Amino acid sequence: MASPLPSSLHRLSLLSKPSPPQNHRLLVTPTRPELSRFECRAGQTGFFTRLGRLIKEKAKSDVEKLFSGFSKTRDNLAVIDELLLYWNLADTDRVLDELEEALLVSDFGPKITIKIVESLREDIVAGKLKSGSEIKEALKKSVLDLLTTKGSKTELQLGYRKPAVVMIVGVNGGGKTTSLGKLAYRLKKEGAKVLMAAGDTFRAAACDQLEIWAERTGCEIVVAEKEKAKAASVISQAVKRGKEQGYDIVLCDTSGRLHTNYSLMEELIACKKAVSKVIPGAPNEILQVLDGTTGLNMLPQAREFNEIVGITGLILTKLDGSARGGCVVSVVNELGIPVKFVGVGEGVEDLQPFDAEAFVNAIFS
Repeated sequence: MASPLPSSLHRLSLLSKPSPPQNHRLLVTPTRPELSRFECRAGQTGFFTRLGRLIKEKAKSDVEKLFSGFSKTRDNLAVIDELLLYWNLADTDRVLDELEEALLVSDFGPKITIKIVESLREDIVAGKLKSGSEIKEALKKSVLDLLTTKGSKTELQLGYRKPAVVMIVGVNGGGKTTSLGKLAYRLKKEGAKVLMAAGDTFRAAACDQLEIWAERTGCEIVVAEKEKAKAASVISQAVKRGKEQGYDIVLCDTSGRLHTNYSLMEELIACKKAVSKVIPGAPNEILQVLDGTTGLNMLPQAREFNEIVGITGLILTKLDGSARGGCVVSVVNELGIPVKFVGVGEGVEDLQPFDAEAFVNAIFS
């Protein structure tokens, strides 16, 4: 049996429209007035371009939230300031050894750490860096260059036609469904008409959780009516409804799975194919949610998911509770996949659009 609906959700009347298949239902949450800085709809020219720009501008205005979210990583790296405060040329080897250790502890990874430290060493020996402050600025520039060279497309790439389709994937416990809800909140706040698809058909609580997020954000949601419904079927129905009823964006939740469970990973391929049958070229984005507290252990997960479905962007969660923020740089450098959002708190607005410069300033204050 399906879970009972929240009292504030009600069935959509489809008197003049084709009824959905019996094993799915569309829930409609009460609409509430939104205060948006820029009201827009996908029918307007360049809607998704403007939406992406607005989200990016929001990231720049929320620098303080990002700054506080990386406090533990920043504390780990604070030793660098102490090392460089009284730096002199004779202490170069000792200082760089301790700087290397600080980067490794913060999960920058051995490859990146060695690359950064050796680059600094060469510039110091060549006389290009002559003070502690110059060394720190060179360090920050090295990290920023790594992020912008291999992960430059941090904005959502939503195409030019509606609805844009975004699939959210990842392992169990990473914060996948919560991230989808927070993303829906941000998109809805900027004027987008959002439909959710409860494609996590393996975990009963996931549907209930997403229904609560639909109610909180004022978004509609398509859920499975029957138990053991196929995820691809639910997602396909949601995308069809999004296309028929003029939604701007369809956000598709999927079942959490270990990257080593190949039968479940194959289901993701089926979900992706189901979307592309309704809208050729979709999904526009496949975002993988990674738990920031796992640090470099997230890399095997990301590699496997990328090989199976082709990840277009990453959402790194729980970074506010981790001192391993260097993993952001590692995952971008290793995989060449841009980070789109970072989770820096429990609040509904704490899923922050990723801005490389703001991130570097946050960890190297």
